This record gives sequence, C-alpha cells and structure tokens, in this order.
Amino acid sequence: MSDNIKLPKWLEGRYDKLYKSFKDASFRMDEASKVLQKELGSSKNEVPAVLSELRKAGWITVEMDPVDARKRIYTLKSKESIYEKELSFKKGKLTRSDIEAILKKAADLIRTRVDYKFILVLLFLKQISDKWDMEYKRAYEEAIEDGLSEEDAAEEASQPSFHDFDLPEEYHWEELRSDVENLPENFSNALKTIAERNPQLKDVIDTFDFVQFTSSRENAEILRQLVELFSEKKLHHVDPDILGDSYEWILRYFAPLKAKEGEVYTPREVIKLLVEILDPKPGESVYDPASASNGMLIVSYNHVKENYGKEAAEKLFLFGQEVNQKTLALGTMNLYIHDIKNAQTVMGDTLLYPKFKEGDGVKPFDVVIANPPWNLDGFPEETLKKGDFWRERFSYGFVTKQSADWAWIQHMLSSAKDDTGRVGVIIDSGALFRGGKEKKIRTGIVKSDRIETVILLPEKLFYNTSAPGAIIILNKNKTEERKGKVLFINASEEFKRHREVRKLNRLEEMNISKIVKYYHKFDDDDGFASVVSLDEIKENDYNLNVERYAFPQEEVEDIDIAQEWSELKELEDEQQSLEERIEGYLKEVL
Repeated sequence: MSDNIKLPKWLEGRYDKLYKSFKDASFRMDEASKVLQKELGSSKNEVPAVLSELRKAGWITVEMDPVDARKRIYTLKSKESIYEKELSFKKGKLTRSDIEAILKKAADLIRTRVDYKFILVLLFLKQISDKWDMEYKRAYEEAIEDGLSEEDAAEEASQPSFHDFDLPEEYHWEELRSDVENLPENFSNALKTIAERNPQLKDVIDTFDFVQFTSSRENAEILRQLVELFSEKKLHHVDPDILGDSYEWILRYFAPLKAKEGEVYTPREVIKLLVEILDPKPGESVYDPASASNGMLIVSYNHVKENYGKEAAEKLFLFGQEVNQKTLALGTMNLYIHDIKNAQTVMGDTLLYPKFKEGDGVKPFDVVIANPPWNLDGFPEETLKKGDFWRERFSYGFVTKQSADWAWIQHMLSSAKDDTGRVGVIIDSGALFRGGKEKKIRTGIVKSDRIETVILLPEKLFYNTSAPGAIIILNKNKTEERKGKVLFINASEEFKRHREVRKLNRLEEMNISKIVKYYHKFDDDDGFASVVSLDEIKENDYNLNVERYAFPQEEVEDIDIAQEWSELKELEDEQQSLEERIEGYLKEVL
C-alpha cells in the first residue's frame, strides 16, 4: 500500500466513526459534528479540520448543498474503493471514476441533441470487442504453450468456443474506427452482422441504426467524437460491477430529461429497498413482468452475490418481459455489461400475452417484483378478456379503462408460487384507496389475506412524478404471526435531499435499513409502523391509505414554563433599558 493513501491514526479513527454512521450516504457538517462529539468527544471546532484533511487525502467528496449554497454536502469513499483504485492504478486497470469521466464527456457531447441510447450501444460494442481481444490473447498464449505453431495458435484462438460472442474480424472496434469516412455504415453493418451470428443479440443491438442517426452533418461529427472518446481506453480489464454501474450512470443521468418524454427510470435505491424486503435466495426464481432496463433483476442478482457469493448468484434464475423493443434491447445489454448470464428476457405485452407459461397457465416464480407503469390506460374488461389466461389471472375482477394498476397486481399475484411466492410492487399511492372497480379488487385481495405490508414512500423520489408512490408486499404463504394482519409503514419522511437533482429526494442507506428493520420486526412503533387486523381494515371500508393507520408523532419538546417566563421577562427588561438609552441619546442630540 503506497503511503499517499494511508491516513494518520487519529484521522483514520475519525473516518471509521463517520463511515460507520453514514457509509455512502451524504451528510452535512452539523451531522458529522454530532457523530464525532458523541463517539469521540471531539470538539465542534475540530470537525472542519477533520473533513478538510479527509478531502485533501481523497477520502471524501465535497459538493455544494442544493438547498443552501453557503453549505457543503460530504460523502465518504469506502476503504475498498480507495484500495481498489490504488490496486487498479498499479495494474493499469480502469477505475469507476475513469469510466464515469468518459461517460460524462460522452453525455456532454450529445447533450439533448440525439438519443442517449447510442452512447449505451457504443459502450456495449466497445466492451465486447475489447473482451474478445483479451480472450483471443489468452487462448493464443495457451495454444503456443501447448506447442502449436503461431499460425495454428491464431486459428485456434479465433474459435467461437473461446469467446462469449462470435465477432468477425472486420467488425472489431479498431477496424471500425479506422475507416472514419464510413463510420455510420460500418457500425450499422457491424450491429446487424453480429446480431445474425449471435442469436442472443438478435433484436437487441440491430435495432439501432447509425445511418439514420447521422442523417445530419452535426450528428456525424458527434459520432466521430464519440468513437474517438471510447477508443481512449481498453475496457477488457474493467470489473463488471464497475462497468455495469457506469451503464446505470447513463440511464440515471438522462432520467430527468427522458421522464418528460414518458420514459420511466426506477431509482436503484428504491429497488434495493424492495429487494432487501423480498430477500431472493440462491436457487430461487425472480420475475419482473415490466422489466425495462432490468434494474430489478440486476439488483436481485447483486443481493444474492453480496450475501452468498458469485457462485450462488449464478444459481438465481432471472426472468423479465418488456413490451418496448428498444427498452428491451437496453435491458439485455445492461445484463451483459453486468456479466449476468442466467437471465431470460422476452418482448411482449404482459397484461395480454404473458410469455412465461407452464401447463395451462402462467409460470409460477418465487419472487415477483416490478414497478409497472402507473395508471396505464387502455385495459378495461373487454380488452383483458382478449388476452391469455384471463380467468386465472384476473379472478378478483377487472379494472377501469383509466388505470391498470390492480390488473398488474393480480397478474403478479397469479405468477407467484403457492408455497414460496412473494410479490413486491411499486404503485401509485392512489391505488390504495380509490373506489369503484379498484375497491372491489382490493377488497377481494385483502379478504384472501395476501397483503402483508403496505409502505408509503416519500414524495419526489421518482423522475417522472412528484407523487409519493407506495410499495405493496404480498405473500402467498404468510407466517402464523402475520396471518389476518397487515403491516403499514409510513416512510414518508425517510429521505435525504438528492445530491444531483435539486427538486428530488432519495433514499439513503440509513432510510432503507430502518424500513427493512421494521418490516422484519412486524410490530407497532410510535406511528412509524402499525400492525392492523383485517377486521379494522374492513371497518375502514378496505381503504389501505397508510396515513389512516400509521402517522409518525412529531417530537414535542418539553418546556420549562417557569424558565421560559423568566427568560421572557429578562428580554422585556433589556428591551425597556435599551429604549430608555435610545431616548436619552435622542434628547442629547435634540
């Protein structure tokens, strides 16, 4: 370990206390002061020096507070990321910040002029090309060691069995970029040919047309600059987690803009909350019927990987269905970038034509998880009856034409296994209490004792709406102590201001941990959480509005009336004395 990343013992001790409290969550100076004063007895004056030294050492990032520009927001870097960067530097590997720096330049190049998805497909093509080169080099060297001639070793190393993808030589990245005049045609041909030779990429990368992309001279120049930008570094040694997070960075970066066009991006911390509650395990199956960029599947995979190891994560079976072809393509590339191969994603309208079938119905899964489009219109009874397995899937009733929320929930519930099936859905909070046909469906599901937990989320978490949203957890096999009851959690105040998007909030690690803790605790707690019987819900006309059952009590400060009166009297005496002095000054002047 080089000396330049070591911290003095006194500073490392303070870093450890801060990291234990905040981890990767942002915090302000006053919050750091409370921690250090409580844990170490540090003086308030010492805290700015601690934060300054950590900044100089590169162990903390500092940004302006979006709420108050006079203040700063701090975020600690983990020791793992510091050491990873040092090790990567020694090995010539790219770090997370290296990749994000490239992507920030790419985002700045396109701004809002062209579709950001072309950045993602270029990143994908560059990565599989660089990885092919690495696989070739490894296979070639092994063949030489086995005694093959250089010519035979080259032929051997080019065999598809040594590579994830069949990549023709003329469509390797360096070959493509060398012909600057014909970049659009070459990239479009490359995508089509690679898709033809790799069935798993059919209707994925070949859905992007660089010829159409460069129909204007300005876009042609943007493509040239993007290609040169991505050519600066090799991506074959980049850890899949880092590269995957970078892919996600692009999705997140453009989410505010694309939200105005109807695209939905689910913040990953909201997905993490949902996954930690559902807790998928090795050997189980996870299904997202509205999979989009496959964030739910990726976070589920990472959850198992972090808790049980990579080998166990490979035994998690992932399934997703998405109606939009371009979105499905982005999601498929996202899985490959994350090096997740145990996933099956398909295109289709889930509400009408679910693609995962078993026998005479839908295939059942251990975990069903989704953030379906809220209040999707166009799925009344006559439409749903044209779809597959409608009797089995919509047994509680049909929704109105204006909102398919409870159609999604019914489909997800019917897709869960009877013994291990857990369902987690992010939904418009209005679905919890709206009347009419939705109330009829909600009533039936409550009576069947399938709903385990309802969580009210904070407002302004999502890019496309300021509405708070809610999470409903359904369980096909409740434990005895949870039967006949529903846990309501009011997490409306569990948030921090978003560091990057001023008008948004976000869930931090401490918020997620608190909500998950109370989910497992399944008990009443000062209005934050409330366990309610089905009888009480019935008395409330099957209204699931969380604020009807759980309403956190505001902390009331104890007031010493005698002391307050005494202090008020002192202030009045001071004011009277001041007025008399001013009056005296005025008499002297006049």
